[in-house]
Amino acid sequence: MNPAKTDIIRRLDEAGLKPPKAVTIAITNQCNLQCRHCLLSSGPDQKAQMILKNQMSQLIHEFSILGAEKFTITGGEPLTHPDWAELVSCVCLQPGVREVRLQTNATLITSLNLDTILSLKNRGLIIQTSLEGATAPVHDRVRGSGSFNMTMQGLRLLEKSGMAARVCITLTEMKHNFEDIPDLLRIADNMGVGQFVTGTLVCGGRAAKSSDLLPPTPAQYEKLLNHYQNDKVFRDRYQRIGNIAALEWDLVNDHPAGTCCTFIETPYVTTQGYLYPCVMLHADNFAAKNLFDRPFASAIAEKIDSWSKLQRINRSRLSQLDTCQDCPYYGSCGAGCMGRSYSAYGDFFTVEDRCGLRKAVYRRLSNLRKDDYP
Repeated sequence: MNPAKTDIIRRLDEAGLKPPKAVTIAITNQCNLQCRHCLLSSGPDQKAQMILKNQMSQLIHEFSILGAEKFTITGGEPLTHPDWAELVSCVCLQPGVREVRLQTNATLITSLNLDTILSLKNRGLIIQTSLEGATAPVHDRVRGSGSFNMTMQGLRLLEKSGMAARVCITLTEMKHNFEDIPDLLRIADNMGVGQFVTGTLVCGGRAAKSSDLLPPTPAQYEKLLNHYQNDKVFRDRYQRIGNIAALEWDLVNDHPAGTCCTFIETPYVTTQGYLYPCVMLHADNFAAKNLFDRPFASAIAEKIDSWSKLQRINRSRLSQLDTCQDCPYYGSCGAGCMGRSYSAYGDFFTVEDRCGLRKAVYRRLSNLRKDDYP
């Protein structure tokens, strides 16, 4: 290994930081849709910013040397990048890479570009696509008229080509679509999809301007827990392919306070050459900048002290947030995700936006463990 890289890993370790393991790279800021909940406010009218092929190749090489094994290719919509196929192939063919997630709305997947996707099927490629509802009216409320049918067309092409097991369907949990989870899980399972994952709406970016897009309620989380307990068909489907926060949060299995964030284990790289220490934490003061215009090792080295400070801030949140002091589940969630707090409120020292949802689950699970379900 290059001595400079060895020194970087040593310095990260001494600072209590873990080297990059799962890297997210935005290859374009453009998107063919203009979703109302987009955290990055991407859309078709964005001034184009794109990662070049030589930049991508160098990034993957450098991150791989540091030990990164998983990569997520995102945007905007990656398939709007004219060289997306070469960029994705570059990642999949890099020695040591075990998994590559292509985050796409699937509307641009056609029979003309399907061969590229299929050629990488056995090189760790996973297609991650969002469905924001089980029907067109619910999905299109967020992603635009006609988008549900276009996304389903792309998914059906993947299914017919034998790619379904390499597909992950995701849902952004919102008040208006949360009740669709059982139907979405059924759709995914019937298609043979490999994974169904949900994540709660972050009220930042374009979502902050959409007054009718709201996170789910604690009552909806409790209802889903009851559904899991009482509906064996749903439970079996979930155990095959599901990953939903309401069903995964557990008082025993949650991370002890302050240990779940391990900057920079899951970094995020933008089209502008900004490297954020976490995919959820887009704080410019803690970004390594000009990543494409100087040696990679020096960009990382320059921010190690800053990221170590960020780690200390994260670990101090639990003792400094008054709400956490009075919480009966003190310490179970480590004050939640600091990245979500910053994205939603622009402040490290605010309670995570899912606090009420977590408490609803913890109340339930304190009396009934998932292992006790039928």
